[in-house]
Amino acid sequence: MLGQMQNQQLLISSLIEFAERHHGDGEIVSRRVEGDIHRYTYRDLARRSRQLANALDGLGLERGDRVASLAWNGYRHMEMYFGVSGSGRVLHTINPRLHPEQIAWIINHAEDRVLCFDLTFLPLVQAVHAKCPTIKKWVALCDADRLPQDSGIPDLFSYEDWIAPASDEYIWPQFDENTASSMCYTSGTTGNPKAALYSHRSTVLHAYAAALPDVMSLSARDAVLPVVPMFHVNAWGIPYSAALTGCKLVYPGPAMDGKSIYELMEAEHVTYAAGVPTVWQMLLGYIKPAGLKFSTLKRTVIGGSACPPAMIRAFQDDYGVEVLHAWGMTEMSPLGTLCTLKNKQLELPEDEQMKVLQKQGRAIFGVDMKIVGDDGRELPWDGRTYGDLLVRGPWVLESYYKGANPLVMDEQGRGWFPTGDVATIDADGFMQITDRSKDVIKSGGEWISSIDIENIAMAHPAVAMAACVGMPHPKWDERPIVAVVKKPGAEVTREELLEFYQGKTAKWQIPDDVVFVDAIPLGATGKMLKTRLREQLAGYKLPGV
Repeated sequence: MLGQMQNQQLLISSLIEFAERHHGDGEIVSRRVEGDIHRYTYRDLARRSRQLANALDGLGLERGDRVASLAWNGYRHMEMYFGVSGSGRVLHTINPRLHPEQIAWIINHAEDRVLCFDLTFLPLVQAVHAKCPTIKKWVALCDADRLPQDSGIPDLFSYEDWIAPASDEYIWPQFDENTASSMCYTSGTTGNPKAALYSHRSTVLHAYAAALPDVMSLSARDAVLPVVPMFHVNAWGIPYSAALTGCKLVYPGPAMDGKSIYELMEAEHVTYAAGVPTVWQMLLGYIKPAGLKFSTLKRTVIGGSACPPAMIRAFQDDYGVEVLHAWGMTEMSPLGTLCTLKNKQLELPEDEQMKVLQKQGRAIFGVDMKIVGDDGRELPWDGRTYGDLLVRGPWVLESYYKGANPLVMDEQGRGWFPTGDVATIDADGFMQITDRSKDVIKSGGEWISSIDIENIAMAHPAVAMAACVGMPHPKWDERPIVAVVKKPGAEVTREELLEFYQGKTAKWQIPDDVVFVDAIPLGATGKMLKTRLREQLAGYKLPGV
């Protein structure tokens, strides 16, 4: 027997329809690339998203065609979230911090048809546009009078010129909720980047979950500032959850320094903010010497990399701001866990509470997780035993776009996604990452591939072998260094090797140091033993740290 309830598909267009109908006058504030502050409402967002959908129809784009963005957090980017996906196309947000060669590869792999970009990234687009034959329309996210006349990009359009003639009347199409809605590529920690292809169903369910009280706890009473980029796993889903709840949105645009973030928070009475630890380090570094305080900020969610305990204490003890420690992955849309105390823990001494709050947190409803040993058997939740962390759920990846299915199957035939992290889980369900099973480096919330760093070093004629490892850094969490074995009789200096990286990878991925060693430890199968290499480098400190 089936239930007798209405069968309505979970579609992203339903989020913007709800926001327009029930929170139409809710405010969306954006600092633009031009430097000014732009204001409009959810009603305006919905209207312009419909214009964008009509403009895409006018191009003859079919359902499932990919529309890419290279953009900061702002209202035009948010219009793409709804206008592109709501019309049945796939929004592809691209990380502009990647090297141009990686960006060109990603665009071609995704077979993007349109690319919309902020003018900040014009030099990047100029470097890749000739290498991206699938793109039929290049659009600068700007007013017509801001469009550069000598861009070198044929038939470059202004976004405002493009959507202005389009009607703002549009009936959002109905289709299967499992239809693809957006895609986001990983940073390519092993070989080329891989893409997670999200669905309308997964995105709407994730938006519901993110707004739960023990997760982000968003409401129409909040003013939310997502510092986490909209190209970084859809700003952790906040734009969708914002439409679902009707909260005020405040977008920082390209001004990501501590002073700009603080002034925007104060001017717009921000109550809630989200970002990676490096951003909050800059913010605290600005307000503390100046003796400033937050007048409205009450909560911040920190993810992307582990939040230092000192940062949690600074926010809570010095400024009265609650820190919500979160963990997730691109392959998880991204939210997996968030750390808030349970009722029984409210009476614990402060230092005991802090030990809990330093963990990555409890699974959100919709996400199941477990830790397993080398034999694949589940390990106990005792807070001490660590194992490989596996997850599953309706917004967890099943297979990569144009790629393999990475799932591992359990005895019941259920698929689990291997996160690549090693973790413990305690009796109350609080998970804590203890290590990473792959030798990748996370710097400022972004992954750096050790393999890519090693391959570049190995291309130098004086290098016989190279191994890249991450070293602790007070600001960026980790920074890469490369250990190098020189070829017999060959000579190369530290400075020459670092210069060798220029133009071959993004500047922020270039290692901070080169350490020359006699040999790199190898295992029985010839694989580099980086754990042993780290032991050899015990006591090493990064230059200037």
